[in-house]
Formats: sequence, C-alpha cells, structure tokens
Amino acid sequence: MSETSIMLHTPLLRGARRLRIALVGLPGAGKTTLFKAVSSTAPQIGELTNTHRIYRSCTVQIGLDEASVVDLPSLSALHPLQDEDLGTLKYLLWGNERPPITAHEPGAAPAPFEPPDLIVQVVDATNLQSQLELTLELSQLGRPVVLALNHMDEVRRKGLHINLQALSSQLGMPVVPISALMGQGIAELFRTAVATVRQAVCPLPQAPSQHIASSLEALGSALQQPGIDAAFRMPHQLLLMLFASGHAYIERELQEHFGPLMPSLLALRAASGLGLPRPLAEEIHADRHHRAATIFEAAQRPGPLEPGRGWRFWLDAFMLHRQWGLLASLAVFAGVLFVVFEVSGWIDSQTTQRLIEAASGWQPQSTPGVVARAVVDGFIGLIGIVVPYMLPLLLLLIALEEMGLMHRIAFVVDRGFHKIGLHGGVAVPFLLGLGCNVPAISAVARSTTGRERLIASVLITFVPCSARSAIILAVAGKYLGVLSVIGIYALTLLLIAVTGWLLSHRQSEVGPGQVQEIPAYTLPDWRAMLRETWARSSDVLTIVTPLLVGGSVVLALLGHFGFDGAINTALTPLTSWWLGLPLVLGLPLLFGVLRKELSLLMIFQALGTQDINTVLGTVQIVTLLVFITFYVPCISTFAIMHKTLGRAQAWFSVALSVGVALALSVLVRLVMGMFV
Repeated sequence: MSETSIMLHTPLLRGARRLRIALVGLPGAGKTTLFKAVSSTAPQIGELTNTHRIYRSCTVQIGLDEASVVDLPSLSALHPLQDEDLGTLKYLLWGNERPPITAHEPGAAPAPFEPPDLIVQVVDATNLQSQLELTLELSQLGRPVVLALNHMDEVRRKGLHINLQALSSQLGMPVVPISALMGQGIAELFRTAVATVRQAVCPLPQAPSQHIASSLEALGSALQQPGIDAAFRMPHQLLLMLFASGHAYIERELQEHFGPLMPSLLALRAASGLGLPRPLAEEIHADRHHRAATIFEAAQRPGPLEPGRGWRFWLDAFMLHRQWGLLASLAVFAGVLFVVFEVSGWIDSQTTQRLIEAASGWQPQSTPGVVARAVVDGFIGLIGIVVPYMLPLLLLLIALEEMGLMHRIAFVVDRGFHKIGLHGGVAVPFLLGLGCNVPAISAVARSTTGRERLIASVLITFVPCSARSAIILAVAGKYLGVLSVIGIYALTLLLIAVTGWLLSHRQSEVGPGQVQEIPAYTLPDWRAMLRETWARSSDVLTIVTPLLVGGSVVLALLGHFGFDGAINTALTPLTSWWLGLPLVLGLPLLFGVLRKELSLLMIFQALGTQDINTVLGTVQIVTLLVFITFYVPCISTFAIMHKTLGRAQAWFSVALSVGVALALSVLVRLVMGMFV
C-alpha cells in the first residue's frame, strides 16, 4: 500500500485559534463575489454598529485550517471618510473591543466579532492605479494585508500585463491574481493568507513623501503621547495622517477627551501646511495619488508576458461561465445518463442477465437447495450492482475529476446547491448516485461532515439509481408514455429540492464554507484511477455483500416455508387499503428492500403476466410506480448509511422515505382518481 505524506503546519488555525480575515475593497472590485465563492450555505448577515451598512460572515475551511471571513461594506478611502464608512474603519481597528474614546458613544462595539488577523483587499486589476490609494491607506493599519488582483481574466483579454513580483516588492505584501467569478486563484489566495498570518508579515511602512513627512514632524511629536495612544488604540502614523487630513471623527474625539490640547494641535496642523503648494489635506491626498501612480507604473512595465490564449483558456471561459457553465454541467449530466442507460445497460445484458438466465432453470425444492439458490441470487444481485453500473460510472467520474472538469462543475453549481444546504462539491456523489446510491453515500462520507453529510446522504437516497431507473423505464415507458417518465424524474428533482430546503432549515448547525480548487487540465492517470476506484467501491464488498446475500436467503426461506401468504395478509393495510393495489403485491414490495428491480420481476410473477395493464388500471400503475420509486432505500444503502451516519440518522432516512412514498402515492391516487 502506497503512503502519502503531507507537511503539517502547526499550530492549526481552527477552533479558538481560528483565523479572522476581513475582505475589503472599492465598489465593483469583486469582494462580495469572492465571498460568495467560498461562503457557507447560510452566512451570517448583519449591520455594523450605528450604521446601515451590511456585512456578511461565515467560517471557511482552508485545508486543515479554518478562517472566519467577513465581507465588509465597500470602502472608498480611509480619509476623507464618509460617516457610513466609519463603521468599517472601526471594525478594522477594534473589532468587538471598545477603546476609551468610544466609551461615551451609544450602542455596542463596532462588530460582534474580534478584529481581523489579516486584511484581504480585493482590487479590480483593470483599474489598478486608482485602487492602490486604498492599499497605501490599509498598510497603515498595522495588520497583515494580502492584495487579491481580481478580474485578471479581463486584464489578459485587454492585453495588459502586470508584474506581480514588482508590485509585491513595492508594497511589501503578497499579491495573488484571481478571477473570483471563475473561481481561479481563490485557493492560492487563501493559502497565501494563512501563510502570511503564520509568518506575521505586515506591509512595508508607506510613509508620505519627504516634504510632507518633514512638515508633520512637530505635529507627530505632539500626538505621540501615552494617553492619546491608549485612548485611540491605533497606529501612530494612521492617527497622524487622519488628523492632518482633517478627519472629522478624529477631531471630535480629540476635542472630547483631550480638549486642553486641541488649540496647540490645531496650531501645529496649520503650521504644517505652511510652505506647501496646496492646503495640507489636499497635499496629502495628491501625494498618495502620486505614490499610487508611481507603484502602478513600476509594476506595469517589467515582467513576463502572459501566455497566449489556447484551448484551456477558451474551455475555462465556457466551463466557468455563470450561465454557459450550467450548460456544460448539463452536458456532463447527459453523458452520465448515457453511460447509465446505454453503456451500463449493454454491460448488464451481457453479464447479469445472462447469469439470471443461466440460474433460472435451477428451482430446488429442498431447504438446502433453496438456501444455495438464494446465495447465488444474492451474488448475482451484487454483480448486477457492481459490474454494469457502479464500476463504469465510478471510472467515468474519477476520470473527469482527474481531468479537472468535475472541480469546475462543482464551482459552477455551488450557489444552486446552497439553496438546499449543500456545497457544489457533492455534485459528483449525486451523479454517482444515478448508478448506485451506495458508493455515492460513501463518497459523501469522505468529503463532508456534520450537517452537510446528513443532508447529502438523505437526499441521495431519492436519486433514481440504475435499479429504480430500470423500473421507471420498464413501467412508465411501456404503459404510460414518455411524458410520464419525464414527470417521474421531474417529481424526483422537486422532491430533492424541497426536502433539502426543509432539512437545511431543520438542522441549525451550519458547516464551514469551502475554498474550491480549480486545477489545471490534465490527462487522467489510469493507475491512480484504478486505486481510487477500489477505494470508493471497497465498501460494497465489506458491508453490502453479506447483507445482500443474507437478505436474499431470509426472503427465500420465507417463501419456501409458505409465509408469503401471511406476509401479504399482514401488508393488507398498505397494499389494499392505502395504495389500492392487489393483495398479492405485498411480498414483491417487501422484496424491493433487497434490490428494487428484482421486485418488478416478482410483481410480474405475482400478477401472472408481464402485461400488468391487463390487471392494473392506470391509477394503480402510477401509484405503484411512485411508491416503489421513493420508499425505503435498499438494504445496501441502509447499511452504508448506518456506517457513515449512525443508527439514528439511518432510521430517520428510512422513516422519511417511507413517509414521502406513502404521502406522494396516496396523493397521486386521490388526484388521478378524480379525473380517470
């Protein structure tokens, strides 16, 4: 067995040590788009104290670390600062703490969470120069900053080239190119954020030009007093520049708490402006604008050109587009359905069906013979799950993952899955469920935890696996028409959406957001694919096989000793009273717990014909079809849920599926009975 070692950075930033990241940016920079790309399914939304500005926050998983990410209201500049923007500055400085200067202010602390460990400034890279002015101001806050250059796809489309290394060197902070809308670079951005906090790297001091720094020396010395520093709890350079710029809030608080000093401070500020070509506040702003332009020009000139647009660029433009990406996802879904219904169907006809035909002539009458035949039927059922459906579908989906396509689909559908309390990463298990629910739920157990694992596992039990699809096509396709087949699948999608929404609101615990990697396109490694296929299908051999064979033996013995009549009688309230079906269908419905499509064969045997429309009416056929489609996951699915979710949640899933099947089938029966 091969072993893989990974470097573990300690201490882990999770739990009480969880990293705190603030997303800051000008309007239109893409800050909220970035937040939505990594957010949990139910982010917290609130207003900063004494403002009407909305913030969003959630916990995000970054490898083995965690971060509380806050999407702050858009911020144009720290000075001059609008009154509504003041709450953002207060949070960046103080978080949920209240420095002495705010003691007289009504209300709570600036925000209900601690100040950030790191600031991620999201920048529109197509308009970089104007946004660097805010970068220079943020560098004065005394906190680590990472610059996220958003819209880099637009930059390349316009033929612009930014030297990231030069920009990072000029600012003294990491610079990461991203495309928030397409998910590119986001994983690297958050890895860089974690590494920056661990290294305690702060931006280089971005002091004003020498002529301004010289003119502010006296004012700076006057402000550099222990009492003022303790009262404001902000970096001295920031306080100096805010007061020198005439920041109204700073002036009010100095007047409130240090009134006797104000005349001398105002006099020093007035003296600082003497000899400057413009008023002091305007000169500070002009200087900041000039320094931003200088940094921009230095970063724009040197550096390697971006590579030309190849097929990877255009494929990403299609796969990661908000609308076209959904079309690409539907194309993959159609490909999976083709494998399930065509390729797997052909493999099934060449393997399982031939085994069934070969064993059909063996009809033992003795008890040992009945047990032996049941064991054979159990293994045939196992082969029918694994060989035609599970293995081809697993290989296909793993190949798509190796190529990088499934990661892109997961990113595109992520927001849609948020509606039902899930992340886009569960798209692969849902597709896998079209072949067999067992490896799908096993895949969910490996990639999710807590609330999301429960919701995804329960919803997958409603995904029509190959066995249920065989019944839908055999019954609805033959006796009810194509529209009925489409209707059953549409009802399934609606049921999954509604159930997911209800479960997401039932479970108060919200899992963390996920930083989804968008890897480069690669050809699949067949050896790695085979190893991964075995890892994902091994549960079938270790858990499902004994239950499938054992269940087959139990049901065979019940029929052998004549308990089938008693079972049908015991199930009369279900079959005859509730579903309005013939009494003889009780045992076939019970047999569906073992494997769904085998119950269809028993239905033919119980009714004495394969033309069930000669025995059952249209309402009865639809009622039977709806009930079989949704009731009780098969014993194999229950076993894997028992392992991954525990006894209580596995039985909850059974109860839910039975309740849904009973409710939908009787509803269909009553509604159709009015018109047919």
